[in-house]
Amino acid sequence: MKTITLILTLSTAVALSSAFGARKEKAEASPTETKTSATETKASPADIVFIKTAADGGMTEVELGKIAEKNGQRDDVKTFGSHMVKAHGKANDELKSIASKVNVTAPDKVNAEHQAKIDKLSKLSGAAFDTAYAKEMVAAHEKTIASFETAKGKVGNEDLKKFIDDTLPVIKEHLEMAKKMQAAK
Repeated sequence: MKTITLILTLSTAVALSSAFGARKEKAEASPTETKTSATETKASPADIVFIKTAADGGMTEVELGKIAEKNGQRDDVKTFGSHMVKAHGKANDELKSIASKVNVTAPDKVNAEHQAKIDKLSKLSGAAFDTAYAKEMVAAHEKTIASFETAKGKVGNEDLKKFIDDTLPVIKEHLEMAKKMQAAK
């Protein structure tokens, strides 16, 4: 009887040891997978701040661009507005896609400060709008460039870094266009 008990105990110990060993091998094999998944689905605080700030600014550019198409007097103002709608609309879509990958919800409406600018400019038309819009576009693009350059060193997500690298030259081009528009008066 003692022999049977000893055999059963040893058999159970071997079975448990095998099961534990298999789990341990599986756990050791998957840290890379787990780490990769966590990296892809988690955003750092800097990533979240950048996504929300960039999305807010991008949506503001689109809304102001639509107003420029409607309220602008000069052709260059209307053309620039149309360009902002397309370019920032595309960038907004890319940013939302990246945000979704890292489980961050991008804002779906602009913040109160940007809404106030939209409201103010939407009440203007003709030459008054053109002047105010051009001034706002220069200031907004300078601020955006500074924000992107700061974020470049802080964000951790590789997709966000690529987005910044790809988008910064476009924003700098927009700034030059806005400066020319402002100088044309």
